[in-house]
Amino acid sequence: MAQYLIASITNPPFMLLNARRFSSRAVLWSTLACTSLLLFSLPSFANQPESDTLAAVSGKKAWIELAGYGSTTDRTPFWLHANQWGVVPTSGQVLSFRTGLEGRRILSGDSLHSKWSFVYGAEIAANLSSHSKLLIPQLYGGIAFKEFQLTVGRRKQYVGFNDHELGTGSYMWSGNALPVPRIQFGFENYVPLIKNFIYFKGYYSDGLLDGKRPVTSDLKLHNKALFIRLGRPTGTLQLHGGFNHAVQWGGKSPYFTVDGQMPHGFDKYWYVITGFKPKGKVDGISSFDETNRIGNHVASLDFGLELNLKSVNILFYRQNLIEDGSLFYLNNIKDGLNGVTFTMKNQETRSFSVDRVTFEVLYTKSQGGSQATDGNSIRGKDDYFNNAQVRDGWSYYGRGIGTPFITPQSENNWPRYADFFTNNNRVWVGHLGAKGKLNAVRWITKLSFSSNQGTYDQPLPGKTYQFSGIVTISKPVNWFGGSIINGSVSVDNGKLFKNTAGAMLSIRKELSL
Repeated sequence: MAQYLIASITNPPFMLLNARRFSSRAVLWSTLACTSLLLFSLPSFANQPESDTLAAVSGKKAWIELAGYGSTTDRTPFWLHANQWGVVPTSGQVLSFRTGLEGRRILSGDSLHSKWSFVYGAEIAANLSSHSKLLIPQLYGGIAFKEFQLTVGRRKQYVGFNDHELGTGSYMWSGNALPVPRIQFGFENYVPLIKNFIYFKGYYSDGLLDGKRPVTSDLKLHNKALFIRLGRPTGTLQLHGGFNHAVQWGGKSPYFTVDGQMPHGFDKYWYVITGFKPKGKVDGISSFDETNRIGNHVASLDFGLELNLKSVNILFYRQNLIEDGSLFYLNNIKDGLNGVTFTMKNQETRSFSVDRVTFEVLYTKSQGGSQATDGNSIRGKDDYFNNAQVRDGWSYYGRGIGTPFITPQSENNWPRYADFFTNNNRVWVGHLGAKGKLNAVRWITKLSFSSNQGTYDQPLPGKTYQFSGIVTISKPVNWFGGSIINGSVSVDNGKLFKNTAGAMLSIRKELSL
């Protein structure tokens, strides 16, 4: 039934070698911990005082926006299209019309007041260009009991410890692609396990990826996450830790399958969510699936340290990359996303302010080394976002689901790496993001410098350097009873992409309902 519900919105009429050695014990314990906390905490959560949780608040918002994009070449500069939920095209001049609605409604009845609520959302983006498309970035509905929420549909969601607005994006779930339609249940905000000491949030979900892909088809998605926070909500020090685990499985592929069919069905689902190897316990699967994990597993282990000081909040964070057993042996410990965010306090009265600054370093060049050998501690050549069976990789409608700096082959002119998703997953990125205000004008900037080396099997010549930057300003105006004008200027300069300069201009109106 879940698949049929999701399938109804997966393809609306106008829509548009690494499965080897994932750590099964880590996945199993993560799965058990996630489902146990989500399910067995419900009775105690229902009796928590209101001060321990964020009570459901009824409200809704709606908007309409018109945006125009232009560039000096046939491609859109990197930071104009990256991490925009797959809405902004990567090439051509574009006129875009967008409208959306999101809300939460408290269900009536005195006994249910502020406990049960209904959530919903819809968003449409119409892009007029040489390849015009009508996209549906969001279409969902759900029901919530306080902070526990069940949703069905396509919905924007950030996952992981990092600065989603100013950073490069979470390693495995950055907001770079259209949201994947899923059935999901869990806690979206931290709730107390032990009041004033241990808090948690997490979710469990299953969904459907795009039906027709360059190599595979009819893939399913399993995804779960669990995050723990230690420390008082208003305390000076807080420690964060958690994981995010996803699997592409159950579809069709011409590689390492039986008659083109990847393992599917409920009897295979246990091996998907736990990461256990079948080892002769499952019939009708290929030798590849028999000796490896079922599906393409992608995961991250996240850690954070937060200091809540008098004049500034400081968040240090680290995301460790997992696509096989390299991290267990610490072979790829060099790889990961490292960042620090400074959020300034008491800036409201200043005419000019720098409200938040983020520094990040993303490194993916190690991948456990250049050798991949089963049966020992040499677990290298991880080939991030590519997979021997799911050759079109960790992607959705051609866009990478994870960090946009692991670029699809379609976004550069370097030699193709067979029919894999990316020909450039060995990268180093230094990044600065900042935001603030000047009187009534809000500004944001992102500046990124990267070193790109392709893949181990097909390296780029030398170290291919690339700079990508953007500056965006926003100003409220009195037009149409109150609107916001947004303008951006973005530049790409280097060897990975064609040198390009571009701009965006939009007007957005918040609607009263």
